[in-house]
Amino acid sequence: MTRFKGFTTLSCVLVMASSLSAQNHLTGKEIQEKSIAATRAAGTEAVATMTIIDGEGRERVRQIAQATKLCDGGETEKKLIRFLSPADVKGTGFLTFDTRNGEDDKWLYMPALRKTRRIVSSENARSFMGSEFSYADITPPAVEDFTYRILGESAVGGTACWELEITPVDDDVADENGFSKKRTFMGKDDFVIRKARYYDLDGELHKKLTVLEIRELDAQNHKYRLMHMQMENMQNGRKSILKVNKIQYSPNVKDDLFTLRYLSRE
Repeated sequence: MTRFKGFTTLSCVLVMASSLSAQNHLTGKEIQEKSIAATRAAGTEAVATMTIIDGEGRERVRQIAQATKLCDGGETEKKLIRFLSPADVKGTGFLTFDTRNGEDDKWLYMPALRKTRRIVSSENARSFMGSEFSYADITPPAVEDFTYRILGESAVGGTACWELEITPVDDDVADENGFSKKRTFMGKDDFVIRKARYYDLDGELHKKLTVLEIRELDAQNHKYRLMHMQMENMQNGRKSILKVNKIQYSPNVKDDLFTLRYLSRE
């Protein structure tokens, strides 16, 4: 029995060592793909608060409801965001179909105009609802639109991370997304982003993303959500904070939520 236990322990050590070795030989693109996959849960429903702080410290607070669902065998993540308050944004909705390989579909519904507008790729760099988050931050652009380089490893809040430099493949992609390069720090164990630095088209530091809380929603498949994060604009002193107040893992969330008809419902 002792010899059997020793063999079992040795086998476990060898498997872990093999896994760690494989992770250490990942390319930058593979790390990015795993990072995106790590936050694509089968389905979720959440309520969140977005706080927008201007350069003089004045705050605007918005309440948001959000639902997500994986479709097409996991190839597409559908996401609905609806603003609940205050009155000037209540009813505004944002619907996205984030396709793993291909161009995303995005629509914005504005209740004051009773109009649904399609968001095109050239608008990815624009502010999402007056915040420091852009449309590209809400729905990640296609992996193929960028090149990836591993700069090294470092610790963020005690978590070992890869430092990854992400660069648009050409000027058109850079213009669409509003940055010349981005440096991200991905957890080596879970592939979840811990922080990022965005550089504008002139190469100057533009924005800083800081992730303050992460939660594992699906322990069996190791799927995570960013529960609390802050985007700070280093050029104008503005910052936006997004905090998830309540979230539920809901693989059976209704398909009807992710339609243009539901988007425009008030």
